[in-house]
Amino acid sequence: MKKNDEYFKVAIIGAGKVGMTAAYALLLAGGCHEIALYGRDKGKMLGEKLDLEHAMALSHKTKISISDNLAELSGVDVFIFCAGAAQERGETRLQLAEKNIKIVDSLVPKLLEASPDALLLMVTNPVDLLTLRAGEIGGVDSKRVFGSGTLLDTARFRFHLSEFLPVHPRSIHAYVLGEHGDHSFPVISSANIGGQPLISFPEFSRKKALEAYRKARDAAYSIIESKGATYYGIGASITKIIRSVITNGQSVLSLSATIDEYYSQSGMAISVPCILGRNGIERVIKVSLDNEEQAQLAAGVATLKEVYYASRPK
Repeated sequence: MKKNDEYFKVAIIGAGKVGMTAAYALLLAGGCHEIALYGRDKGKMLGEKLDLEHAMALSHKTKISISDNLAELSGVDVFIFCAGAAQERGETRLQLAEKNIKIVDSLVPKLLEASPDALLLMVTNPVDLLTLRAGEIGGVDSKRVFGSGTLLDTARFRFHLSEFLPVHPRSIHAYVLGEHGDHSFPVISSANIGGQPLISFPEFSRKKALEAYRKARDAAYSIIESKGATYYGIGASITKIIRSVITNGQSVLSLSATIDEYYSQSGMAISVPCILGRNGIERVIKVSLDNEEQAQLAAGVATLKEVYYASRPK
C-alpha cells in the first residue's frame, strides 16, 4: 500500500457511460478522497468534471481530477478499468475478447508503472478473460487483480428470486457463478435464507428458480436491446466493491478471480465467492457445489480457455 493510507484515490480508466456512472455512484456513496478520470477526449471530461463537482455540494467532498496522460495517474489505490469496446445489440461478451485484450495490453503496464501498488478492478467485458490477461501482462499477484464478475448477475438473481419468495433480496444467499456471460450458472443446491435451505421453502420450485436465473442471465441483452447499454447496475456493483476495499470490509462478493484447484479447475479467472479487503482478494471461498454445478463450472472454464488462447496475441 502507499504511504498515506488515509487518502484514498481511485482512477476510472474509460470515461464512457459505465465509467461515469461509477464515478457518480462513488461520489454519492462517499469514502473516496479523489476520483481521477482518464479518457482520450479531455474536452468531454472537463464537462464531466464540472457536472460531478456541482453534485458534490449535495453529497460528499471529493476531489475530481481528469487526465489524458496515464503517467499522471500516480498515488492511485484502485484502478477501475472500464476502457474498451462495449457490447452491441446481438453480440455476446466473449465476442469482444480479441479487441479488448489488445486494449488491456496497451494500458495496464502503463497504469502499474504510474501506481505500482494499486489494485486493478476489471469491469470491461469479457471481464473474466481481461482479468486473467491484466494479471499476466501486469506481472502482479493475482490477489491484486480481480473483476466485477458475476456480482451484478448475483444481485439480479436474488432480486428475481425475491419476486416469489417472501423475503428481501439482501437476505437471500444465492450466487450466480462461473463466466460472467452465457456460461454462468446458479448455485441452488447450497442456497439458503437465514440458514434454511432455499429448496425447503414452500414457495420454492426449481422451475421458478431457473426462470429467475434465466432473467438474470439475459438481463443485459434485454437492457441493451431496449436502451443501448447497461450502466446503473454495474455502477452500483463497482461502488459495492470499492466500499469493501476502502473500509477493509472483508465482504463476500462473487468476483472474477484467478482460480487454482477450485474443484480441480485452474489457470483461468472466473467468478467465485471472494473475501475482499483493503489489499484485494484475501481468500477464495469454496462454496458447496453439487455434481451438476461442478460440471457447469468446468464447462465455463473450458469455454473461456478456448476463447482466451484463440484471442490473445500470439
